[in-house]
Parts: sequence; structure tokens; C-alpha cells
Amino acid sequence: MTEYHREVGPYEVRRARAADLPGARSVMLDTFYQEFGYGYRPEWHGDVIDLQGAYVRPSRHALFVAVKGDEVVATTGVRATAPSSPPHPAWLAARYPEPTTAQLFRVYVRPDHRRSGLARALVDMATAFVADTPGYRNLYLHTDTRIAGAEPFWRSVAEEVHDARDGDPITFQTVHFEIPLGR
Repeated sequence: MTEYHREVGPYEVRRARAADLPGARSVMLDTFYQEFGYGYRPEWHGDVIDLQGAYVRPSRHALFVAVKGDEVVATTGVRATAPSSPPHPAWLAARYPEPTTAQLFRVYVRPDHRRSGLARALVDMATAFVADTPGYRNLYLHTDTRIAGAEPFWRSVAEEVHDARDGDPITFQTVHFEIPLGR
């Protein structure tokens, strides 16, 4: 098994350990409440409550963290989960079938640690994990473009597959992407 570890300035970016799970959960929950403004929603965020079952135990899943000292300051996860229809278009779900699709989740960086290269390092590590894991052919993700910085970041590392924005400021303004695996 490949060792996933990288130093980024004063940060250590690596595969999450059991001791990291409470800190990772805190980053995720704080993002839901403080950044997104809608808080924890069990229908969307069940993976956050059971990080062990969602990301650590399954051999084709992974959770990566950035830590500074003992503090988890950023996260990203990979799961063998295809986009579902609804809410996404049926053709999109058909393009990314399970179990050959890995989906990127929870790419979150605490505000005080942004602009340090952590999201890019985490995504690079997650992409390497997917490329190294037998059976995966695609790495898919979607983002809400109302989140500051999300769209330009994803456009710098991924290829757009579908722009589902409808212009309604109340609803999610989703763009779907694929990250090339570079095999």
C-alpha cells in the first residue's frame, strides 16, 4: 500500500488516523454551520457522523487531512459512490456508474489556513489514491459555485462535465467536474 504523506510548509498532509477523526469531523461540521449556513443535514451529511464507516474501513475509500501540530485544519474524502439521479440528471448518473466511479467529498479548509496550498495538496493526494486503487476509472465531484473560491479552484484542477446552474440565488448552483487520473 502506498504511503500518502506530504509536507506543505508547516502542515502535514496525510491519510487520516483514528486520532484525527474528531478534528476532521469538527472541520466538516464547522463548514456546514459557519460557511454554508445551513448546518448539519442528516440526509446529506451522514458520512460525517460515521467517518470510520464511510472513509476509513472500506478499502476503496479514504479520508485525508492536513494537520498543523495536533490540529486538523483541512479534509477531503474519497468514496466509491456515483452521483444519484435525482437530484442530478439521469445521463450524468449513467456516465459515472458504481463501482468504477470514485467521488470526492468534503474538501474543506478552515478559514485561517486557506491560501496555503492545502486544498490542492489534499486533492492531489486523493487523486493519486484513486489512480492507485484497482477498479476506479473516474474521479467525479460537484460543487456549489455560490461558495467563494470554489469554482475557480475546481476549474484549475478538474474538467467541467455539466453546468447545472439555473441562476436562482436560493438553490444550489451546481457544476459537475471530473478530475483526470493521469494513468
